[in-house]
Amino acid sequence: MKEMLRRGQDEIENDSRYLHNRMARRIAVRFIGTLFCYEIGLMLFFLLIVILAEASGIYYDLGLSAVKSVLVALMYFAFILFSILGCCYITYRFMLRPLSYLDDVMEAARELTHPTEAPIILANELESIQDDMNAVREDALRNKKAAEEAERRKDDLLVYLAHDLRTPLTSIIGYLRLIEEDPDLQTESFERYVGTAREKTEQLEDMINEFFEITRFNTHSLVLNKVSVNLSRMLNQIAFEFQPLLKEKEQEWRLEIPDGVEIICDPDKLGRALSNLIQSISSYSFSKAEIGLKVKQRITTVKICIEGSGETISPEILEHVFDRFYRTDSTKKGERDGAGIGLAIAKELIGAHQGTVRAYSDSGINGYEIELPADCGINSL
Repeated sequence: MKEMLRRGQDEIENDSRYLHNRMARRIAVRFIGTLFCYEIGLMLFFLLIVILAEASGIYYDLGLSAVKSVLVALMYFAFILFSILGCCYITYRFMLRPLSYLDDVMEAARELTHPTEAPIILANELESIQDDMNAVREDALRNKKAAEEAERRKDDLLVYLAHDLRTPLTSIIGYLRLIEEDPDLQTESFERYVGTAREKTEQLEDMINEFFEITRFNTHSLVLNKVSVNLSRMLNQIAFEFQPLLKEKEQEWRLEIPDGVEIICDPDKLGRALSNLIQSISSYSFSKAEIGLKVKQRITTVKICIEGSGETISPEILEHVFDRFYRTDSTKKGERDGAGIGLAIAKELIGAHQGTVRAYSDSGINGYEIELPADCGINSL
């Protein structure tokens, strides 16, 4: 990886040197050409004066024949003087031009601190720099829009979670007051109230954990502890752990996991990513639906598919399901819990394993397709 980066930097430096040399040659050619044209033009001008003076006989008409040699000497002096002055002026202008280019580039660089939709326009000689600056400007605009969108979603999330936190807390306080106000409460009612309060407390705990999850996701870099793992056994274990969740929705597993699939990965982080994806599929699948978990082993990669039957998801939603803090309308209305970071975390963790994940929805089948290298990018570290 370091060797590739070094080669890339060398190529950029070589391209930069080539562009600088080409620009220098172009300016030198223009400078010499301008000097040559000026000298030729000046010579032709003075030659024309001499020809006209000889042809008109002005020397004899004005009685200047005696001082003709002096006039010729003055003409040579004037020619040399204008030649030197002209060369100095041209040289000054060509020396000033790079400084004006530098001013233009500095002004364009200042514009990049607050990029706008208007393109940066420089002189023709600076076309390559202009293209690079416009590319940086477009990247900055895209990053700015993405940051603003993420900030907006985060603000929305805080509003949703503040409301969601208040709802179970109000219920807990309400049931505890009922128990406190009625000391002779029947055992059945007492157990029902306590059970409901416990469920709301667990719901409140999950939401608080989501706040911690957001903080960890924003501030911690991913460090993978890769080991050789039996992926078949790991997926069967995850499927077993999800049995209670699927049972609540009367859903069932449809497992297609061949034995002996080996992979090099961080089992904790990869397991967490797969758990987030499974929980999402279960949430978006119908009651009594089958949740498919399929594994296909190839020569250098492993493909995992998680899918279930549910309402078809629009392409507009699929485009953003892995964005941080993204919540669909059904999530905002409370039909599904979540802060909108579970799928983003899953994509981040799978990407850290040099893998890819994509969402699909077609004819009522929603799913995620994960593709991982068998060594999970261990050679690239």
